[in-house]
Amino acid sequence: MTALLLPVYSLWSREMKRFYRQPSRVVGALASPLMFWLLIGSGIGTSFRAGSGARTLNYSEYFFPGTVLMILLFTAIFSTISLIEDRREGFMQSVLVAPVSRSAIVLGKILGGTSLAVTQGALFLVLAPFIGIHPGISGWLEVTGVMVLGGFGMTALGFIIAWRMNSIQGFHAIMNLFLMPLWMLSGALFPPDGAPVWLRWVMAANPLTYTLAALRHALYRGHTGLASLPPFGFSMTITAVFGFVLFALATGMALQRRPEAVG
Repeated sequence: MTALLLPVYSLWSREMKRFYRQPSRVVGALASPLMFWLLIGSGIGTSFRAGSGARTLNYSEYFFPGTVLMILLFTAIFSTISLIEDRREGFMQSVLVAPVSRSAIVLGKILGGTSLAVTQGALFLVLAPFIGIHPGISGWLEVTGVMVLGGFGMTALGFIIAWRMNSIQGFHAIMNLFLMPLWMLSGALFPPDGAPVWLRWVMAANPLTYTLAALRHALYRGHTGLASLPPFGFSMTITAVFGFVLFALATGMALQRRPEAVG
């Protein structure tokens, strides 16, 4: 057990220290989503109404969980850039030849990114009571669970992408091409109800749709007013399976291929 936990803790601790020693990364992880939420939410404002019955949402309130998801995604994904940096500096090669299991290496890196994502998301959630979101103690516990599972899966996704990347520029290109649409088609920007049928199918196949749905359920204690939202239990299951599958894929990649140093 010590042989497993020590490398996991060491890599997790290294990720945390590296992140918080770079204040620009801390500010960027929060400032950009906050700016998106304030500008887009204020711009659309009360001209947008979602939900039905006793519960209707203006756009700032609707977009709030989507902004939390953006913070989780961006922090988790960008934390895995360190994998490319570690390879360039030769650190990853040293870790891979050490007498520790590859699964411990992968788990340590992913848990580091997950912790960062959850911490940044929790800081943004401080604003929730100011727009009328009061989940209560049990709701906050559910929100934390959703963020941990979602952050784990998204960090594992970033690990898979970064493992095969030779440059940070290529990583950013993949993010703009693949990860931004993944977030936009999760229901973060608009509900699927008014979208074309083909787009609703794409959104239904997107695993982040279920992470966001679980987050909405937890924040609003099930009273979201959005009739088309998947059930909480089902959404949590999909989110957990998504994270487990990606962790298994990341571990498999680490077992099969040793990354070479890049110049």
